[in-house]
Parts: sequence; C-alpha cells; structure tokens
Amino acid sequence: MAKSRQHFSSQDSSLSPASVRSREWEGPSRWTEYLGPEPTSPMTSRSSRNAGPDGQVQSAGVPHKGLNMQWVVQLTAVGEGLMAKMYRLNQILDYPDPVGHTFSEAYWKAGVFPNHPRLCLLLSKKFPEHYSKLQLERVDKAALDALHDNAELHLQSLEPWIQLLLDLMAFREQALRLILDLSSTVITLLPHQNSLILHAFMDLFCSFVRVNLFSEKIPRKMMLQMYNLLHAISRNDQDCDFYHRLVQFIDGYDPPLKGLKEDLNFVSPRIGEVLEAVGPIIFLSTDTRKLRNEGFLSPYHPRYPDILTNSAHPMRAQDLVNVTSYREWVLFGYLVCPDELLRVTSIDISLVVLKENIVLTLFRDQHILLHEEYQQFVLPRILESKKMAKSGRTKQKEADLEYSVAKQVEKMISEVHEQALLSCDAIHRERRILLKQEIGRMVLFFTDQPSLLAPNIQMVFSALAFAQCEVLWYFQHVGIASSKSKAVRMVSVEIDPSDPTIGFLLDGMGHLCCLVRKYIAAIRGYALSYLSSCAGRIRFLLNTPGMVALDLDASLKSLFQKIVLHLENIPKPQGENVSAITCDLSEFRKDWLSILMIVTSSRSSINIRHLEKATVSTGKEGLLSEGNAAYNWSRCVDELEFQLSKHASLKKLYFYHQHLTAVFRNTMFGPEGRPQHCCAWLGVASSFPECASPIVPEELTKIGRDAVLYVESLIESIMGGLEGLINILDSEGGFGALETQLLPEQAASYMNTASRISVASTKSPRGAPGFPLPGQESRPENNASIKMLEAAVQRLTNLCSVLNDMEPICVLNHVFVLREYMRECILGNLRRRVLAVLKTDNDLQRPTVLESLIRRHISIIHLAEQHISMDLTQGIREVLLSEAFSGPVSSLHLFEKPEEQHTGSATEAVCNWYIENIVKDVSGAGILFAPIHNCFKSTRPVGGYFADSVTDYRELKAFARIFGGYGVDRLDRLLKEHTAALLNCIDTSLRSNRDVLEAVAGSLYSGDRNEREASIKQIVDIDTVIGFCVQAGLALAFDRSLAEAAGTVLFEGAPLIHSLLAGISKHIPEEVPEKKEVRRLRGVANNVGVVENHDSQWVRLILEEVGGANDGSWSLLPYFFATFMTSNIWTTTAFNVDTGGFNNNIHCLARCISAVIAGSEFVRVEREYQQRQSLSNGHVNESVDSEIQSRLSAEASIKSTMQLFVKFSASIILDSWSETNRSHLVAQLIFLDQFCEISPYLPRSSLEPHVPYAILRSIYSQYYTNSPNTPLALLSISPRHSPAVSISHASPVARQPRGDSTQYDSGYFKGSSSHGQEHSYDGGSSRTESRQQNFRRSGPLDYGSSRKVKFVDGSTSGNTGPSPLPRFAVSRSGPISYK
Repeated sequence: MAKSRQHFSSQDSSLSPASVRSREWEGPSRWTEYLGPEPTSPMTSRSSRNAGPDGQVQSAGVPHKGLNMQWVVQLTAVGEGLMAKMYRLNQILDYPDPVGHTFSEAYWKAGVFPNHPRLCLLLSKKFPEHYSKLQLERVDKAALDALHDNAELHLQSLEPWIQLLLDLMAFREQALRLILDLSSTVITLLPHQNSLILHAFMDLFCSFVRVNLFSEKIPRKMMLQMYNLLHAISRNDQDCDFYHRLVQFIDGYDPPLKGLKEDLNFVSPRIGEVLEAVGPIIFLSTDTRKLRNEGFLSPYHPRYPDILTNSAHPMRAQDLVNVTSYREWVLFGYLVCPDELLRVTSIDISLVVLKENIVLTLFRDQHILLHEEYQQFVLPRILESKKMAKSGRTKQKEADLEYSVAKQVEKMISEVHEQALLSCDAIHRERRILLKQEIGRMVLFFTDQPSLLAPNIQMVFSALAFAQCEVLWYFQHVGIASSKSKAVRMVSVEIDPSDPTIGFLLDGMGHLCCLVRKYIAAIRGYALSYLSSCAGRIRFLLNTPGMVALDLDASLKSLFQKIVLHLENIPKPQGENVSAITCDLSEFRKDWLSILMIVTSSRSSINIRHLEKATVSTGKEGLLSEGNAAYNWSRCVDELEFQLSKHASLKKLYFYHQHLTAVFRNTMFGPEGRPQHCCAWLGVASSFPECASPIVPEELTKIGRDAVLYVESLIESIMGGLEGLINILDSEGGFGALETQLLPEQAASYMNTASRISVASTKSPRGAPGFPLPGQESRPENNASIKMLEAAVQRLTNLCSVLNDMEPICVLNHVFVLREYMRECILGNLRRRVLAVLKTDNDLQRPTVLESLIRRHISIIHLAEQHISMDLTQGIREVLLSEAFSGPVSSLHLFEKPEEQHTGSATEAVCNWYIENIVKDVSGAGILFAPIHNCFKSTRPVGGYFADSVTDYRELKAFARIFGGYGVDRLDRLLKEHTAALLNCIDTSLRSNRDVLEAVAGSLYSGDRNEREASIKQIVDIDTVIGFCVQAGLALAFDRSLAEAAGTVLFEGAPLIHSLLAGISKHIPEEVPEKKEVRRLRGVANNVGVVENHDSQWVRLILEEVGGANDGSWSLLPYFFATFMTSNIWTTTAFNVDTGGFNNNIHCLARCISAVIAGSEFVRVEREYQQRQSLSNGHVNESVDSEIQSRLSAEASIKSTMQLFVKFSASIILDSWSETNRSHLVAQLIFLDQFCEISPYLPRSSLEPHVPYAILRSIYSQYYTNSPNTPLALLSISPRHSPAVSISHASPVARQPRGDSTQYDSGYFKGSSSHGQEHSYDGGSSRTESRQQNFRRSGPLDYGSSRKVKFVDGSTSGNTGPSPLPRFAVSRSGPISYK
C-alpha cells in the first residue's frame, strides 16, 4: 500500500486540476486498488468487457451523446473504498477526536505518528501555519532531535496515509466534476421517468458527501503537517510537492460542510427537484394507517379480499422499496444544500424525516449527530436568507413569501430536535408493529399460495427493505445521547432494549427470504414470461406512427432493435424445467442503459420527452415505462439473489453485534419472546463477513472471528434458556408439584376424619382443620401455576422443534449445527442434574427420591425428544453409564477387573458415603444392623436421615436401578477392601498371639480352667479385635442386603438371566480347587443373592484376592474366637426384641465368625490340595478322587471347626458364670444360638449338647411375651429380674394343649410382624419386599421337617422324629442350677 515519495512527486503534475480536466476519462485507471477485480454493482455488471480502454461504453455511432454510467457507479464504489481505509485508520488510532484535539494513549502507541504529543498537537492546532513559523525547538527540543534521528522511519509509517489524503483530494475533483456534468446534461431526474440514472446520480452524490464528512474524523491536519516536517528534515528543509495543494484542500473542507456547500452550490436546484419528487413516497412510508388500510404491503386488498394481487397501487408499492434511499437523500441533500429548504414543500418533507432520526450514519457505525449539524450549519444559512428577504421586501414581490417560508424553516429546525428526542422511538415502534403484522400475514399467505409470490415479488422486496431499515435504525440509535439545542446536558434516546418486535422482524425476514429461495424457479419463470410478452409490446410501440415520425438515427434505432431481439430470444419456460434454464440478460440491461444515457442527454436530438409523446398516445404504457419494467423484471431472472441480498441483508448489524447480543438476551425468553426467533438471530451472523472490505484484507479475519464469537455467545444463551425451561419443568414448582399425592395412610386418615365430622360442620366446606372434605381437594389458586407449566412445555417443544429444523449456520469455515449443540446441552444438563440432586443440603439424597428425580428429568427429555430427529435415549444411557462407570471402554469387555477401576463421580460419591457413614460409622451415629428388618438403624440422623431411611431394602433396590451393575460392583469392591483390611487385623492378631492361643487350646482340651484363664489374659487387644470383627460382620450384612436388592432388580429387569443364574448356582460343580470359570460364575451368582452361603463365599473371595489365611496360625482360629467370650464387651450387651439383634451389633460378630471360619477353611483346603497336586506327579485318577475328597473334607473341616468354637465358647461361658457374675450369660447364650442359626454348615441343634434348649426357649419366652414393643434394658444382677433364673418349671404342654411351638411361634411372628408394619419411612410407607425365605430369625425355635439336617454325631438328642420340638414338650428341665 505504501508508495515512495518519488512516486508522489511524479504524480504531482497529473493531480493538478488542469491535467485532470484535460484527460477527463483517465479516472478509472487511478482507482484500480479501490475497485478490485469485480464490479461492485449489477447495474453495469458484465459490461466491462464491452467497454473501451478508457472505460466508456461503446455504442454504435455516437459515443459522445451519452454519459458514462459505468464510471458513475465505479466512482461511487471508490467512495466506499476510501471510507473503508479511513475507518481502518480510525481503528488503528483508537477513534481520535481531531476537532476537539482529544487523543488517547493508544493513539500515540499505534506507530502511525511519532510519540511526541506536544509537537504533534501544536502542528495540528496551528494549521495551516507552516512549521517554520512555530519555533518548534522551543516547544520540545528533545522531541525535535528525536525526529531528526528517525525521520525516514516516521516517513514510511505516514506515507500510506498521506496517499489516502491525495486520493481524497483526487476523488473530490473527479466526483464533483461528474456530479456537475450529470446535473447539467441529464434532462430529467424524476423517479417515475428516469429512476435508473436518478439512483446512480444520487448514490454518487451521497457517497461524495459521506466521504468528505467522514474525512473530518481522521487527523488530516496533524498528518499533513507532520509529514511535511519530516520531509523537510530529510530533504534539506524542502516542502513536499503536494503540500500546498493539500493544505488548500483540507482548509477548504474545515469543516467539511463549508466546502460541500460551496462545491455543490451549482447542483442545489436539481437536488431540490429530486427531493420534492420523492416527497410523496416518504409521506406514504410514514403513514402507517394508510399503509395498513390501503394494503400497500399486503398481497390482497384489505377492503376487497377477493382481489388477490395488489392492483390498486402497483407502482407506488414498488417505489416503497427505495424509501430508505429517499430518506438518506433528504437528510444529506438539505444538509449540504440548505437553500432548497426554502421551497414550500420542502418543510414538510424535511420535518417528517428529521423528526424520526437522531443520527445520520456516514459509514458502518460511524455517524454524526443530525440535529446538531442542522443547527450549526443549516440554521445560519436560513437566518441569512430570512434577513435578506426582510431587507429586500420593497424590491422583491415574493419577499413576503420567502420571509414566511424562512421563518417556518427556522422554527422547524429549532423545534424538531426536541420532537425527535421524544417521539422518534414511538414512531419507529409503531412502524415495526405494522411490519411485524404485515410480514407475518405475507409469510402465511405465500406459504399457502406460493403461486402468487412471483407476481408480488416487488412488494416482497419492499417489505424486506422496510424491515431492514427499521432493524438497522433500532440498533443505530441504541445508546445514542444527543444534546438539546438550549441545554448543555446530553439526553439519551429512550430505546427499549427488550422490544420483542425486533425478533419478529428478523424471523419474518428470514421466512420471506426462505420462501423466495424456495420458489426461485417459479419467480424466474414468471419473469421470463413477462419479458416474452414485453417483447411484442415494445415491437408494437416501435412501429407506431409517432415513433416512425421521429426518424431515429441509426445508432438509436439499432439499440432498440437489439432490445427487441434480446427479449424475443429469451428461452420459453416449458413444464418443470425452469430451474435448468440459464439466461444472462446483462447485455439487455447494458443496451437499455445505453438508450437511457442517450435519450436523457441534453446533447441528443431525440430525448426522453419525444419518446413519451410518440408512444403514450396509444393508450398503453409508454416505451420507456415498458423498457424500465422489463429492466426490473430481467433482474429477477439472473440477479434475484443479489436483489434479495440488497433488500434483506443485515450484514451491517455486525457493527452493533454487542447490542444485538444484549437485545437478544432481553427478548428471547421474555414474556413476548418466541423461541423460534433464535434461528433468525443466529442466521444474521452468516452475512457478517460480507462487511469486510477488499481494500483492508485483515478485516475479514477480525470480522470472521467476531461473527464466530457472536454465534457462540448466542448459542450459549439459547442453550442456557433451553436448560432453564427444562429445569423449570423439573423443579418442585413444575412437574414436581403434580407429583404431590396422598399416601394411603394419609388418605385413610383424611377419610376417617371426614366421616366423624358432624352434620352441622358438614354444611361448611371448611371441614376439620387441616383435613379437607372429599371433593374439596382441588385448589383453584394453583390454576396460574398449571398455565405456567403449559406455557413452559409449549416453549420447550417449540424451541426443540425449531432448533431441530434449523439449517447449519456457516460463518467462513465454521459450521454450527444447532441440533448437536442441543443434544450436548440436554445431556450435559442431565449430567449436572444427576450430580446436583445426589446430595441434599445436609447429606446424601435417599436413593428412592434420587431415582424419582432422575426419572422425572428423563421424562422431560423424552418429551423434548418427540420434537427432535435424534436418539436422546442412547445419550441418556451414555450419561448414566458415565456416572456409574468411567473407565476405559475396553474394561467393559474384560472379565478380569482392572486394578485401577475408574468410576463415575456420582457412583463414587454415593458408595463412599455408604462406606463412611453406614459401614464405618465415622459420624458416630450408632449404626445398628436389625436382622428382623434386614436394614440398618441409627440412634440419631446420619446427615438428613436416619440410617434405616437410606439402607432399607427398597432404597438399595433404587440404588441398583440408578447405577446398575457397575454401581453395585463398585460398592461391593469398597466393602471388600474394607473387610480385607479388617481380616488383615485378625491375621496380625493370630500371628502375634500364636503361642498364647496354643496354650489356650491345650488348656481347653485338658480342662485346666486356671491355666486357660491365665493364658487368655495374655492375649493382646482382644476387645479391639472384637470391634474389627463386628465391623466386618456389619460389612457382610450390608453386602448381603445389597446382593439381595441387586438380585431383585435383575429379576424385575431381566428375569430370564436371573432364573438362569439361580438355576446354575444349584448345579455348580463342587470342586477343589475351583476352575477359573466356575469361580467367576459363583462370584456373579453371589453378587445377585442367589447363593445361600453368601457370606462364606464372599470372605473366601477376599482371602483369595489378598492371599490371606496362608499361615499355620489360622488353625487356631476357633480357639481365638472362643476367647472372645471372656471380653468385657458382654457386660454391656443386651438383646433387643425390636431388631432381633444386640444393642452393640454383637450379632454381626456371629456373622463374621461363621464367614471367616468357612472362608479360611476353603482357602486352606485349596492350598493343601495344590501342594499335594504338585507332589502327585500328574496321576489323573488320584487327582480326581482328591478333588472330591478335598471338597468333602473342606465342609467337614468347617463343620468340625465351628463345633469346636461352639463347644469351647459354651464351656468358657458356663465356667465363667457365677452368682455374682451372671449379667453376661443371657446375651452370650443368645449369641451362640444365633451363631448356630446363621451358619449354613452347622445345625442349630449343635448347641443342645452344651446348653439345653429349654433354657434358651424360656429366655426367648420372657423376651417376646413381657416386652414386645420396648428394647430390653441391660440385665440386672438380681435373680428376681433375671430371665435366666425366673423361668417357670411348669411344662409348656400343661399350660397350652396345642404345644409351646404354636404359642411362641405365633407370638414371635406376631410381634415381629407388627414391628415391621409400624416401621415406616417418609409418611409411613412400609417395606413390603421382605424376603423371609432367605432370612431366619432368632427367637422361639422352629424345627420343621424342612429345617437343617442334623450332623451332630453321638448327640443324645439324635433324629427322633420329624422335629426335635416334641421332646422339649415333655422336658422337665428346670432353670440353670446354681452352684
């Protein structure tokens, strides 16, 4: 872009006014940089190949009779390029204020000017004084020295912008000459006679004014003065060649309006004529009532609906398409030609336009304050005319009229600013409402009747242009502040930032454009048909007597013949192949423009008036009217997309995209907003890159980046609104309110209360306080909430439908597919919702509540899915899977569990909570396992709930349904890890106490009580180990409940798989060691609760994983467990009838001992078998026999080990009992009974040889008959209150003929059943999923025929019948005898 100073010098002579005028068509070659490779307007598009080397269109014969319209259009484009360069300079300099000499810090750091503010400001303020007269060395000597050192560098940075000043000066000279030529040679510039040339002329006029007004916003003075100073420094105090001419140019346009008035003084009358001619269209555009009532923007007449085409005002409706241009002409025209305001009709025209505008846009978002400019530059001229008219009243006959008009103009300019500040927004709001209604009707009508779109295409363009103007006006005036004429303070224009009509207009424009593009083939077909019929009419008009009499010269006649040939050679649309027709009518339009340039020139012998008079006498349209109509319709054939872009493009909104985003957010989800409008707001961004000027290449990158950020910002807002709608429906005030219902117990209570109300109170609809009568449950006050829900559902479905149907948005190389964003938004919101509802304010959310909340949210997603053409159900599965399992996908297909198993955050949080708060009880809430209810209880809340509310069978089922097998596996893995640590503590204690335990075992066999007691006292931390074993038993109980819940969920969801596992588990081969597949299958069956010996198998898996029970000290396990009977923990242990367990979870110790003995024996037998196998040298028969023997020996070993434990435990208990120390006796006996009951390898009668069951039966009798509803306190040492010593000697048979079994069993089950019913959660809902077939309660004994087979060899009780119970019926065993 930069040019050398030598180049400037060489061009200096060519830039002189004389040389420019001597070579008047040299212009286009100078502006190549600004014009670019492609034409900027279709008016002369594709005509450059027919132009001569100087750019003039060559017409046959008389090249000088017409004007060069191509050069007019090109020079207008040059003005756009110059403003693009000035705009870029302003951006670089951080938008300075040269008039007020206000410059920011970024201005001096931009690298354009030397960073010496004092020198630069002095040169600018003293303009046009020469630098030599300013004594710069006194102002800033250091800065001047720095300039001498870096003069060349600063010159290079200023050179491209000095070239811009030269281009502005050259543009001014060439454009002004062309404007003067057009004004003086064109016969008529009225819109209904010569609209094509009129628009070209006025576009150049407005471009000329804009360029010069905009030039005031760049630091022209400082630029020229500093460049000349630097040039003199580097060239021996010699001024640059063009310095004085640029000084004259800048000074003449300081301010620009002064120079514009002088330059355009000669064209002022023509401008006044044009503005008067467009006045009626401007008046019509401001009369919203007339536009609505007369149907100017309606495809059918409002008063005559049967008239489907707007035949009442066809030309006037078409003229409305240019009303935006007409308003700009008025504002610029009267600003630079103020004398034209003194015309009588001009007052009303200017008043209408000034009243509805505050700013006058120059270029992009750069503007001037309109009324300040009028008051500063136009009003003085009017006052001067008023003064002249008053002083010349006696000399001029029309002085009074002139004075009166001037006075009216003065009043109008003085008052219109105040009116504009108050009323401009209301005027435009009313217009936007009109356009919203009319465009809405138009879209509906043309969607229903697309065949009428083509005949009314010009009216569609008018509506689009109207809407485009209103949308741009709205954003141009947002945040504008203007100072009143009589006050210094600034007053901002009251623009409503939440006006919903903007969204309606954008949406309507988008739909209209889609309709035009959809039926573009029909529009082209209609236009081709019109042009074909037009050919005959033009041929007829050319052969009329009037035209023959004109005696046209050969060149003009040949042009008319070309026009007819072009129209007659148009291909005829046949059938449905219109879209395949390729027709280039640019030659036709070029030839018609050539005719217009000739006949509108004052130099031509045949002009426009001759043609009209010669053809209008036929009673039809004149020749020029037909030609102009054909010109317009031809553009609907091959330039329809360009016209659509011109009238409907909103690319200029890029410069207001910050306001655009703010208004969108205010209106999109407001009370009057429509979700479907979001497509229009997003679609605007596609046209943003079109704002980039080819003159400034770096603009495309910046605008593209901003457009992408705009789209992303809007998408973020849209998705935020989508999330908001979903969350509103998912809230307690949304669908949650509809889920509120009475529980059965509450309903029964309400009905009972209502039935007891007296007749007198029944007359009153109030009923009892808090208990509405039947029929009074509905609440009319909630009607508004229901309507709100309906509106939210409607908006959600509309938004989903619109986003689903929306085409991808393309911004440069970025493509935004809204459906994908919507999918990610919905699924991301689901993930966040799952994590949000996972915990309450206090602690973990109950799984049943969590499940209901997730199901409610998923139901809303399914509601939206009905309007989306994509599978969201699969996405829901992915989200829930990711929260239950987030490890590598390959891990899902591996049977072996990876060591580092990554899990979802939701699963991890829930599982950790259960481990910490239930199993470990870190909060000290007193967690107890209740065998009767198969759940955990707590003495105080754990977080927000008691333990039974989150560990109930129903809650664990909900957990399994939410997180599936992965969640169950994770919780099972954490339980195993915790239990493994506890088993390691047992192993450590066994190893450390091995010698002592061997001594204890010897003493137990020898019966030496003193030695036994002495050895037991040497065992270290026995109470601590008991605590660890209780925790392990608690984990076993929790895992058992979890497995049962998982099995139930599996049975409900996949009953075939459940039945398959249940059937297979009964027939799994009993082998030692187990094969890998068998072990895996047994583990799966164990995890879903279809294996009876769950605990022992679970502990066995743990020991195998960690390599436990691999030491000889584990053979001492039964003796170690038997020593637990000497612990002090039994003194504080009491049996609780309500829970079926003990107050300190000692019943969990029985579960742990049973499982650990069985699991360790299996592991020991397997290890021994492997050792024998390694020594057998591969003898197959021996190995098979040994497998069977090993399995049998394992079960026998387990049984014998447990019997040893029972035997020695009973021995220790009975030996340690005395008259003064018997408080522990009852709890220990019940503990041993529960141990025999829990163990699947030990018959319950195993305790009979050591403790007569009559004693146990009497203990249970007292517990379950005396206090069934209250926990038993710690036992007293008084014999009168001890169940062990107050047992009746009477035979149960004597008291109950039906036998003790029936009485006590019914009493027991009645008691436990009642507790089960009374135990309610959240409103009294009880657990009905009790699995009694898998649960055996402690209490009155039930030895039915289905009970465990007796294995006790040598027992005196023996198998003496179907049940051992009858022998207790005749037993005369009394209470325990006291020594």
